Amino acid sequence: MESIRKLVHKLGAVKDLRACYEAGPTGYVLYWQLTQLGVACEVIAPSLVPTKAGDRVKTDRRDAEKLARCHRAVELTAVWVPDADHEALRDLVRAREAAKKDQLKARHRLGKFLLRHGRRPEGIKAWTKKHREWIKSHVHFDQPALEATLTDSLEEVDHVWDRIVKLEKAIDEAVRQAPPQIRAVIEALQALRGVAQTTAATIVSELGSLSRFPSPRKLMGYSGMVASEHTSGNRVQRGGITKTGNGHLRRVLGEAAWAYQHRPNVIGLPARRQKSLAIGEQAKKIAWKAQQRLHKRYKALSARGKNKNQIVTAVGRELLGFIWAIAIETEKQHKLAKTA
Repeated sequence: MESIRKLVHKLGAVKDLRACYEAGPTGYVLYWQLTQLGVACEVIAPSLVPTKAGDRVKTDRRDAEKLARCHRAVELTAVWVPDADHEALRDLVRAREAAKKDQLKARHRLGKFLLRHGRRPEGIKAWTKKHREWIKSHVHFDQPALEATLTDSLEEVDHVWDRIVKLEKAIDEAVRQAPPQIRAVIEALQALRGVAQTTAATIVSELGSLSRFPSPRKLMGYSGMVASEHTSGNRVQRGGITKTGNGHLRRVLGEAAWAYQHRPNVIGLPARRQKSLAIGEQAKKIAWKAQQRLHKRYKALSARGKNKNQIVTAVGRELLGFIWAIAIETEKQHKLAKTA
């Protein structure tokens, strides 16, 4: 933007010029422009900006002054800014996620409509190909208004299904054309049980390079899947997870964690993925260790009477450690191959 360029040129005489702004719907365009102009810029997490309890006046000027003071005092938390490749893949993966949510809403509308009018299939699993054929061939209404409602609902379900198919094909193509390091990590993560290509692409696009986390514990804290805590003196009280991190990451981890209720094995789809993608032996060893540990963890928590959501959250949090190990090993091998 021309106005930003003029402002930076006007302030060019200031030494060690630094800037920051809150993350929001405007994305990272301003960050990239300031960086290209030689300004050290950070994008700040809005929820982690210190706020006074009694401050009830909010204006743009006051917000800017508060950011400037906190930035100078090093009291702000910067978010990770993706590069162009990670951001493109992330937007595509999130578009598929939005389509899946739309599909759920469309199916619920049609299902509740049929339920209100007493139309139930017997012995047919919902939303399978056979179920959709049953609706199209056996469900009809005498009233034109109801028939029009049914047709519209069916068209919406089919439309969303077509969207998902197109987006998944686009994700396949995007992964094939991704930079070698991104593609290598996505393929290596698929050695893990419950982690297929879409899940692996979501993890990589939301986290970027996992080597920026010095330890698995840091990654678990970043995800927001660690327990909240209120400790004072000898009294220790822990509550639910903090949920301070990336919601998209927590969702796919929760979905993947369900796979570890089954006994460890490498057959079927996981075996085909490992064979077709030529995954390295080190990644396979880590994935096998993950199966053994996380299945044991799942059964232990279940025996203690924990509910399913708590179990899946705990398993998903530990799964992050194995994801970190595979990604770090893959990135290291890629760097060595690049320098050789």
